[in-house]
Amino acid sequence: MGLFIFLVVSYVLLCYSLMGIFKKTGVETSKAWIPGINFAEWCKLIGRTPSHAWWLLFPIVNLFIFAAMCIDLVKSFGKMSFWDSVLSVVYAPLAFFLIGNNPDVKYLEPAYLKEKEFTNALHLAQKNKDWSRVQKLKSTNKYSRSILREWVESIIFAVFAAAFIRMFLIEAYVIPTPSMEGTLNVGDFLFVSKAHYGIRTPMTIAMIPLLHNRIPKLDVESYFSKPSLPYFRLPAITEVKRNDPFVFNWPVGDSVYVTPNRSWTYYQAQTQPEAAQECRGLPLIVRPLDKKDHYIKRCVAIPGDTLQVKDRQLYINGAPAQNPEHMKYGYQVMSRSGSMNWKKLDSWGISKDQYSTRGLFFLDAAQLEKMKSLGADVNIVPFPQMDSNPFPHDPVNFPNWTFDNYGPIWIPKMGVTIPISLNNISLYARIISVYEHNTLEIKNGAILINGNPEITYTFKQDYYWAMGDNRHNSEDSRAWGYVPFDHVVGKPLFIWFSLKNGNLSEGINWKRIFTSTNKM
Repeated sequence: MGLFIFLVVSYVLLCYSLMGIFKKTGVETSKAWIPGINFAEWCKLIGRTPSHAWWLLFPIVNLFIFAAMCIDLVKSFGKMSFWDSVLSVVYAPLAFFLIGNNPDVKYLEPAYLKEKEFTNALHLAQKNKDWSRVQKLKSTNKYSRSILREWVESIIFAVFAAAFIRMFLIEAYVIPTPSMEGTLNVGDFLFVSKAHYGIRTPMTIAMIPLLHNRIPKLDVESYFSKPSLPYFRLPAITEVKRNDPFVFNWPVGDSVYVTPNRSWTYYQAQTQPEAAQECRGLPLIVRPLDKKDHYIKRCVAIPGDTLQVKDRQLYINGAPAQNPEHMKYGYQVMSRSGSMNWKKLDSWGISKDQYSTRGLFFLDAAQLEKMKSLGADVNIVPFPQMDSNPFPHDPVNFPNWTFDNYGPIWIPKMGVTIPISLNNISLYARIISVYEHNTLEIKNGAILINGNPEITYTFKQDYYWAMGDNRHNSEDSRAWGYVPFDHVVGKPLFIWFSLKNGNLSEGINWKRIFTSTNKM
């Protein structure tokens, strides 16, 4: 509603300011209030055809078209300075109002048409090597700009265009952790489409362009939380499909401690000794939805699915799920000779990056068989997952849940009503209170939602379940729960560059470059 009011008010002010422009140019002022007609008349004033206004109906493109029309209109009144152009783009109603109410400012000519005619004449003179004509044209050019201004405007346009492409269409990501190792490796650089699942318009608008949430080196946030716009998403090209990798904002990343290695949630800092030690003395940072950290995992369950993990095998709706080709688990690998042939392991795709303390390796099925082929010198033992308190962190009602034996759990679907009680509220408490913006209290054995006792709840949006292919080295939905649809960012398209272990000194993974993620 806030965004709608902002757009309506801005449009009314724009129409009002166009009245003064039209009055000075002999156009009926009433046309300033007629949708479509006002923009067609605007196009005529700058030397464009009225049909050019149709471009304003195309999302994303219309932002660039509107900005160019604003600049050309103020130029048509002789406002040629850099700051005149800036004001017209930043807030056109004010720029037009100042022109329309200044009796000393007159309409001169259709700027776009005249500048185009001048450019064509200059190019023709240069082609004919008529240097006297070239010099004369340059000396009378009212649209000329200094070299410094041309550079500044080019840089601003490049940043503006890149920021909008990144914000609405395609963004580049790099894989920083091994949670999808084997499928998406540390050091893979991806292009991610933001249009596939519906373009999500920005909520945080006061920010440094091309940065997500941190300023490098300074280690401070790169945005201001206010002013902000409400959540809005354009229609999707496709739905989030089961088994597809997808990018999303970390659902529990709204209150975090940021360390050089990673972000920790407030809950993790309270319950995990490693997190508590790293976060000691750091400020708690509260982030808006679209500035939470980006995660990439595989969507293993969609709204309405029932998910369960039995002895490591994932089941969806009671049937064994399709396992990723390079799904990995942890194994303790001990060499009796005390040495490992890293050259041979590297040729098998087993790098030191997969190795951690206590001889722990994360191996897919093929790598495991190759490790066994090393003979009696090597002892391999499956490494058990010991996480005894995964989501929903309620061992009383959901005892004995681990990453390897988890569930069953139902994935919430928009519009579905379920019974809620003290026995299952831990599954849905964060959905109700945080993701769907209700107040939730438990008093005298009753569940109060927005102050009213409730025994059922109807979900307002869809949810998904995300898991890493590196099942024993992935912090995913088993640790923090559901992924709300409003947190979904986009669909990975392909790997455009790849470094071995994310390190240029170790070389480039040439075979992974331009690999499609649709095959993963």
